[in-house]
Amino acid sequence: MTNILLVTSSPRGPQSLSTRFAREIAESLNARSGHAIIERDLGAAPLPHITAAYIDGRIALPETRTVEQIEAVDLAQSLVDEVLSADVIVIGSGMINFGPPTQLKAWFDYITWPGVTFRYGTTGPMGLLPNKKVYLVTATGGVFSEGANAPFDFQTAYLTHLLGFIGLTDIEVIRVEGTLISPDAAKVAIASTETTIRAALERAA
Repeated sequence: MTNILLVTSSPRGPQSLSTRFAREIAESLNARSGHAIIERDLGAAPLPHITAAYIDGRIALPETRTVEQIEAVDLAQSLVDEVLSADVIVIGSGMINFGPPTQLKAWFDYITWPGVTFRYGTTGPMGLLPNKKVYLVTATGGVFSEGANAPFDFQTAYLTHLLGFIGLTDIEVIRVEGTLISPDAAKVAIASTETTIRAALERAA
């Protein structure tokens, strides 16, 4: 059996293409494994942004933590545990102001945890999470994979860097882009993404 963690982050709910395609991947993989999907919908249930309680609490001795620190560290640990229990992680991210949604950034702020998911050694940073397959679905209204907008894609490079930083380097990026150029462009973009997903799932078979 395969444990699948589905992380979606769009505030657009069912209208979100990043959520739609991330869910499609997770459900297709789930149909093969027969195992329940663990879902973390950050758009519907946003995480609180990190505060001093988390920053200070994660380095404090457990017996010295305040109530606020205990709550913040316990939340971070629960998120890390979801990642650790997954064999496959599917993430949906719709570009907002050239980057990922703040809801997804908050998730990474909790799971990027010194001494738990990464550490610094003599040769630099080292990810501590065991490597597992990640499908990263990014949605953009314009075309950012190439052309004039490519230098302004601060979403894909940032997310792949963070994933690799904590040890998750087996990443397949699936883009749905150009959906706001015109209705016809949106149809072409969606069809292209469907084709890309089918090919990715065939490789995973």
